[in-house]
Amino acid sequence: MANLLKVTVGELLENVAKRQGKREAVVYADRGLRYTYEQFNEVCRQAARGFMALGIEKGENVAIWATNTPEWLVTQFATGKMGAVLVTVNTNYREAELEYLLKQSDSSTIILIEQFRDHSYIDTLYSLVPELKSSEPGKLVSKRLPKLKNVIVLSEKKYEGTFNWQDVIEKGKEITEEQLQFRMNSLHYDDVINMQYTSGTTGFPKGVMLTHSNIVNNGLNIANCMKLTYEDRMCIPVPFFHCFGCVLGVLACVNVGATIVPLVEFHPEKVLQTVQDERCTALHGVPTMFIAELNLENFESFDLSTLRTGIMAGSNCPIEVMKAVVEKMGADEITIAYGQTESSPVITQTRTDDPIELRVSSVGKALPNVEVKIVEPGTNKEVPIGVQGELCTRGYHVMKGYYNNPEATREAIDEDGWLHTGDLAVMDESGYCKITGRLKDMIIRGGENIYPREIEEFLYQHPKVLDVQVIGVPDEKYGEEVMAWIILKEGQTATHEELKEFCRGKISRHKIPRFIEFTVKYPMTASGKIQKYKLREEALGRLSVK
Repeated sequence: MANLLKVTVGELLENVAKRQGKREAVVYADRGLRYTYEQFNEVCRQAARGFMALGIEKGENVAIWATNTPEWLVTQFATGKMGAVLVTVNTNYREAELEYLLKQSDSSTIILIEQFRDHSYIDTLYSLVPELKSSEPGKLVSKRLPKLKNVIVLSEKKYEGTFNWQDVIEKGKEITEEQLQFRMNSLHYDDVINMQYTSGTTGFPKGVMLTHSNIVNNGLNIANCMKLTYEDRMCIPVPFFHCFGCVLGVLACVNVGATIVPLVEFHPEKVLQTVQDERCTALHGVPTMFIAELNLENFESFDLSTLRTGIMAGSNCPIEVMKAVVEKMGADEITIAYGQTESSPVITQTRTDDPIELRVSSVGKALPNVEVKIVEPGTNKEVPIGVQGELCTRGYHVMKGYYNNPEATREAIDEDGWLHTGDLAVMDESGYCKITGRLKDMIIRGGENIYPREIEEFLYQHPKVLDVQVIGVPDEKYGEEVMAWIILKEGQTATHEELKEFCRGKISRHKIPRFIEFTVKYPMTASGKIQKYKLREEALGRLSVK
């Protein structure tokens, strides 16, 4: 077993800056911004001193509500150096969700951009905290959010009651390098440093507490599975606020000194342009992102010859899409990773030298220093090889727990330290796992267990189908019936009967969707997870289920 790194997020960057300070660390191609590791480390130290000058203490929670801006990246390592816990906020949040998160997380500081698409974050914050307009920056007294003191806006413009980013950097001059070093030396690799709110596909989001050790070591293992080195350049279009961006992307790169090439927000054409212009060797994305890129009309016009690896994750990875990424994009060492926020996040990953059949049919095997077992749902009893059960995991990567929610923590992690994922899986004799569904997603029709994934994979093979999601809907006779929500490829039309005919004789009769709905998009979390429960709600509204 490989030894675990015993460093903080802040020390990790210092070490790489010492080793290869002159190499490119961060490139924002569209902004003309380029930092070497030495320069990036220095900028992060300045911001860390700025946060200390605002009076932010070790262990205090600092929320960030922004797209993949350069300041987001700097904040990740600045908080990692001065010991504040970075609370990542979903860019799709609106006022009620933001209030819930800031309250539940006890955040003392929020860093935000002015606007995201048609949503003014500034207006939302002033509506939530009307006292901000008349308060002195750093001295907010809010009725609804009593813990919130500092508001930092990522803008050159000055807003009432707030600091802007330049103010923070300027204030950093009040703190000496020695004071910062003293603070850095007081941190422990097992301290909580990152708090991510689970996507909340059911119930209220929970704050997952992750330590330096959790995310640094997970980042290193991920990088090693991709054979990532300092010569690699990774395009990161997935959001930083999600583990996919800040761990599988940023921390995987920093662990090996690779170059981080982020996109502020996802746009399929910009992704391919960036890969071409910056000669990227790695590309991350959820399946819907890769589908959008592959289906661009001018896809063939981009030179993607430098692409070698990357990760497809975040939701089920359709086999056909995976093959297209290998064959058409040339990323023949692309890997699949599986996990959840509660496990920092990756539990299993395919390896670059796995045969393509294995890479498209499984989510890989456990990372180093990670245990995986498959148990009978609701028990700790392991099932035999090849038998489906709930995937459980144990190791350095398991979260400290949910913030201020010991009950939910106990439900997720048992007395022996096993995290129960709620995902159904099958493991083969080599330890490779296939995710077969969610415990909640399983459809039970007339006593028969049906796993949506199986039907989805089959329907993906239809030449007119671009994407498909299968859910269960209530049925008086059978308890539940199968329903498919289908997005057709551009310019295609199809009938319900045509798709059902495609299934006949190929999959069991009880698995053929009784209901089919065509749609142009799925409800999603900002991190790219499809919210099946919303599809169910929509279905109930549309169907008078007999």
